[in-house]
Parts: sequence; structure tokens; C-alpha cells
Amino acid sequence: MRLATPQTLVSIANLLGVPYVGPAEHLIWGINEIHRVVPGDLTFVDVQKYFKKALNSAATTILINQTIPPPKGKALLISPEPFTHFNFLLNYFNPPSAPHIFHEHKSNVTENDVHFGANVIIGKNVTIGKNTSIGHNVCIGANVKIGENVVIFPNVTIYENTIIGNHVRIQANAVIGSEAFYYKKRPEGRERMLSCGRTILEDYVEIGANTTIDRGVTADTIIGAHTKIDNLVQIGHDTVIGKRCIIAAQVGIAGASNIEDDVILWGQVGVPSDVTIGQNATILAQSGVMSSLEGNKVYFGSPAKEAKRKYRELVVLSKITDLFHKFKNL
Repeated sequence: MRLATPQTLVSIANLLGVPYVGPAEHLIWGINEIHRVVPGDLTFVDVQKYFKKALNSAATTILINQTIPPPKGKALLISPEPFTHFNFLLNYFNPPSAPHIFHEHKSNVTENDVHFGANVIIGKNVTIGKNTSIGHNVCIGANVKIGENVVIFPNVTIYENTIIGNHVRIQANAVIGSEAFYYKKRPEGRERMLSCGRTILEDYVEIGANTTIDRGVTADTIIGAHTKIDNLVQIGHDTVIGKRCIIAAQVGIAGASNIEDDVILWGQVGVPSDVTIGQNATILAQSGVMSSLEGNKVYFGSPAKEAKRKYRELVVLSKITDLFHKFKNL
């Protein structure tokens, strides 16, 4: 999340009521979760085993719960509760949109070459391109932008600030831009991380029925042009999926993952957070990805390995079982 006006270290410290380490006029240009930081960003860390990752990241301001010497060129904000203060900053600089509803389109209404079904609800500041069709009971939040020649089937929900390109198809009951599944454990329960990012569907993307795509926490969840996504797929916050990818039914992709161009994920593949799957990789059905995978290879199994190697392992394993039974009989 980029700030409209850069903030100084001392101004943020005063806003939070916390001490700081570094030059008072040190500038903060953005606020981002650790997986999507760029130089000039503020991020947070509150678990010691992740201190090194945060301090060595591209972020130049770290909201942290321990006073330590900062790396050269970086500054610290010392907070007893970095997660809560990070949430506070997100809400302060980018308060969530209220679900304002100002227009309800009736059945068979056509406006500016846009065709609406019955009970379509549209929030404030929504723009819709020509030759777009929106089915019955679709709900579109504030500040959504929808391109030309888009088809949105019945009962789709599109949350605020979503951007949808041209020639996109979204099948029935899909949810685009829902809140991130991201929590901090507390003694009394779990505190939710606010979701201030967007969801972007580029041109010619297709989304299957009952698929859900979470918006970014501080950055954007992006689905690249010409990517096709099947039914019942879950895509987590801040994940970036490249162009021309194929994602089959019941795939689950966690937050902040990077799926490069031309990747194929067959049915029920599981992908954890913060991994990269290289360009033109194929992951066969029911595989479990445990770490980043190189492109231009075919993978299978859990943990996913190159398919030929995994098949050889399974053959050897079956022979070991046969040998065990032979020795047992002896």
C-alpha cells in the first residue's frame, strides 16, 4: 500500500505513541506485509525467529517489539504490539469502504450497452464497460472497475476496489475480493489482519463457479491475462498468478504465493504461502507443494517432486513391501 503523502519516522512514532530508532526525518513511502515489501515501505515483525527476515527485507522501516541495532539505512519503531499497531496504520491511512448501496437495477434494464438481470446491487463509484452482461442477484462493491465484454453469471459477489479487465467471464456464485484469512493468535481469540489491498483480474481471465479469490492485505492479488480457473478453487491474499495459467478444480493456493506464466495446477493441488512455482511447471493432481519449484518440469506427490523421480520411488517402495512379506514368510 503506497501512502498518498510520505510520512516521517517521528510522525508515525507520535501517531502510535512509541519510541523509534533512526533519523527523525527518515521517510516512509508505503505500508506493506513482509511478503510484498519494496524499498521505502514499513512492515512489522513480532516473532524473534522472523527478525532476520524482516530486517534483511526490502522494507526500510520495521515495526518491531524489541530494541536492537537497525541495519544501515533502516529505522525501527519499537512497539509492544506490532501486529495491532500495523493494523492501526492500515486503518488510519486507508479506512475500509462502507458498503454504500445507491442503485438497484431491475430486470431487463439496459444502460450504456450493459445488460443487467434482476436484483443487481451496485455500490458507489462503479464503472462498467460496454457489452457487459451482469446476471441476477450479483452484488458489486464500491469503486469496482469492470471492463468491456465481461460476462458475470448469477449470484456473484465482487468486493470493493476490485479491477476486472476486458473479456472476463465469472461463473455463478464466485466471490472476488473477499477478506484475507490472516490472524494473530491472542489469549482471548484471534485478531484479524485488515485487508486493504485489491483484486485484479486481467483481460480474458475466466473464473469458475464457487471459486473464491481473497484481496491483498496491503498489496494486490493478481490473476494474469488469459489464465483460466476451474470451479471450487481458493486463492489466498496477495497471491500473484501469471499469464495463461490453468488451475483445475479444488486447488487451494495460500497467501503471497507466486505462480509464474503458463503453469498448470491439476485438481486438488495444495500450494502453501510464500512459495514460487516457476514458469511452465505442471503439478499433477492431488500433489502437495512444500517449497518453491523450478519451471519447465512436471511434479507429483506430497511433498511434490519431479514426477519421474516420484514414480520410481513408488515402484521401489512397492518392491520393499513385497520383500518384507517374503522375509516374514521365511
